[in-house]
Amino acid sequence: MATSNAAQAHFLIKSRLIMDHNVIKSNPTQKIFIVVLVAVLGTTGAKAQETRKRKTASRRAQQTKYLETGGEQKLEVVYKSIAGKDLKLDLYYPTAKQSKMCPVIIFTHGGGWAAGSRYKAATGSFGIVFGRLVKQGFAVAPVTYRLAKKDSNVAMRDCVIDCKDAIRYLAKNSESLGIDPMRIFVMGDSAGGHIAQMLLLASPEQLPGADSLSKVPYRMVAGVSWYGPCDFEKTDLFNHDDRTDFRDRFAARILGSDSGPTDKLARYREVSPINYMSKDSPPLLMIQGDKDTTIPVKHAYYMKKKADAVGAPVEIMIIRNSGHNWRRVDADIMPSREAIIERTVQFFLDHP
Repeated sequence: MATSNAAQAHFLIKSRLIMDHNVIKSNPTQKIFIVVLVAVLGTTGAKAQETRKRKTASRRAQQTKYLETGGEQKLEVVYKSIAGKDLKLDLYYPTAKQSKMCPVIIFTHGGGWAAGSRYKAATGSFGIVFGRLVKQGFAVAPVTYRLAKKDSNVAMRDCVIDCKDAIRYLAKNSESLGIDPMRIFVMGDSAGGHIAQMLLLASPEQLPGADSLSKVPYRMVAGVSWYGPCDFEKTDLFNHDDRTDFRDRFAARILGSDSGPTDKLARYREVSPINYMSKDSPPLLMIQGDKDTTIPVKHAYYMKKKADAVGAPVEIMIIRNSGHNWRRVDADIMPSREAIIERTVQFFLDHP
């Protein structure tokens, strides 16, 4: 409305300028006043237009909270309540022809264990990946977990336990939800990539959570980690440029709760996926950027080395010229983002 009014004002003023050309020519003060008025109205219109753009962007962000699959959905499902907070997941069913019980991919979002949202699953490359997978017979379940914020008494282990409880909830209610508890997959990015590795490699019994969800059987089939860390005990894996004054930046998020082991080394080992890996582990694909300074590529190479030593099925895909979040560094990333998406989707399809 403001933009429309400004446009009308411009038209009227320009018309008046034409009609009163001779008057304005003989009265410079009036001409200056009108020029200033036009400029003010122009600024007002531009501001109104910018405000409208922001509101439109905000509405679009709200609309992209959920995946648009065209299929059945169960949204805002509470899987457990803890410390007065309901933890929720969304469940998107496959649109392809399916059996009575369908496999499900758990999505664990990134954000440094202290930020982020499960709604990320509906955006960017994640939305493309999951949009393709629901067409291939997979259900998708993005999960909310407690965040390890400062003074929250929530640590990294709690993030993992919450996500394991989400799986336990789905398994416990598999009959009513139409989920096959023996075909659970996982995918995550960054901190969520770490959590995905933990969910994949730790047994269902390890890292117990809510009593009501304990002793629920399920089976992990395969998982994908986008730029997620594998080992916190070996802190030099985070030192991307081998600087001598490097400091561990994750201590607060690993030790910041009064649950679990009290020994520092035990806590670091407990949340390191590499310690759960064995020859019987489910297949894992780690995709990492070679110029990532947040979670350096060292993690992928180290995990692959340890996996080969014990005979665990770990594959790595290294993206050249890529920083965190597949950010371009110095040159175009290679392979491309589309190739990353295709490899991710195919990995799930190769492990039905």
